[in-house]
Amino acid sequence: MTHRTRSSVNLVSESSSCLRTTAAAYDDIAVTYAGLPRNDLAHFPLDRAVLAAFAESVRAAGAGPVAELGCGPGPVTAHLRDLGLDVFGVDLSPVMIDLARKAYPDLRFDIGSMDALELADGELGGIASWYSVIHAPPQDIPSYLAEFRRVLAPGGHLLLAFFESEGGPVTTFDHAVVTAYRWPVDDLAKLAGEAGFAEIGRMLREPREGERHRRGHLLMHRQ
Repeated sequence: MTHRTRSSVNLVSESSSCLRTTAAAYDDIAVTYAGLPRNDLAHFPLDRAVLAAFAESVRAAGAGPVAELGCGPGPVTAHLRDLGLDVFGVDLSPVMIDLARKAYPDLRFDIGSMDALELADGELGGIASWYSVIHAPPQDIPSYLAEFRRVLAPGGHLLLAFFESEGGPVTTFDHAVVTAYRWPVDDLAKLAGEAGFAEIGRMLREPREGERHRRGHLLMHRQ
């Protein structure tokens, strides 16, 4: 069994310039970002439904705790806790983690990078990646998925939420914080399959008022 022993500071310092740029951008906008309506799940019934399906799947498998990777200020982590999961949050941005700890002092939040998690092999029963791989360059996605598979127990569940490309190829768009990518749902599902995940289901929803792009969600389990 392998285990990540490097400090969170070292993880960030060794990460790519893309990761450093993303962390700095979210640090700068963290307080404003935390107050955005998108962080209030009460307004998004379909999003709540897919999170509920993920939580039920994890509870049924009983394979271990859950990490929300790219947790930001923590609302989705708290929502998953309210759905009965033993959950903690991880984010690259120290300012986001500080906000999450203040907002939800009863929950655990760690600074860390999704591509090099300080977790043992098979330690988790579930991973929620809620719009957290959207800034990763497409060529880096397979390594992220490989790391997710490493830390998930066999049969553990993965939920990916992302911006969907609506019939087009993988493409960049002018995200409010830093450059992000929209993905064809079939392409992302194919990469996940190649990384050792089996698809359980998917949900696509059209943009609501104030949103620009279709949202994609993939629920999978580790084979």
